[in-house]
Parts: sequence; structure tokens; C-alpha cells
Amino acid sequence: MKYLTTWAAFPGAMSECVEKFLAGEAKSEPGITVLGRWHKVDLSGGVTISETDNVAAIYAGAAKWADVMEISITPVLEDAEIAPILAAQFKK
Repeated sequence: MKYLTTWAAFPGAMSECVEKFLAGEAKSEPGITVLGRWHKVDLSGGVTISETDNVAAIYAGAAKWADVMEISITPVLEDAEIAPILAAQFKK
């Protein structure tokens, strides 16, 4: 399953976020493949697309940052995965 994670540093927590990032704490948990990570150019946050069958690993990764960031994680599907579902539901 693929997951879209968005994050934003809590007010006043940017320095701690940078310290954690530079110390390697943004490394993904075992069993997670990071497909891409993008940072907003205004430093307000960013997004990650990752893939895993282990939702507990997603949770563990988020828990490491929950004290300094607001985090939202949403399972997502690709077009090829949803096309047959949409065709079955909406094609008459």
C-alpha cells in the first residue's frame, strides 16, 4: 500500500526539526520504501510518498516526529488501481 504523508513543524519547533533531520532521524523505518520526499520552499512543511505492507512501521515513523510536527498520513491508490473500480461503478 502507498501512503501520502504531509507534515508541518509546530510553531517554534523548526530548529529541533532541522537537528533531527540532519542527525538522520528522517530515515524510513525498516520495511518502508520511500518513493519520494518533497519539501515546500517556504519551509512550511512537505510531503512523502512511501510504500509498505506494514502499517505499524508507518506509525512508528510518525511517532518519532509527533512531538515537533503535525503529521497527516493517508493511504492512496494509483490511477491503474482505481480505474477498474470506477469502471464497474459508473459505466452503464
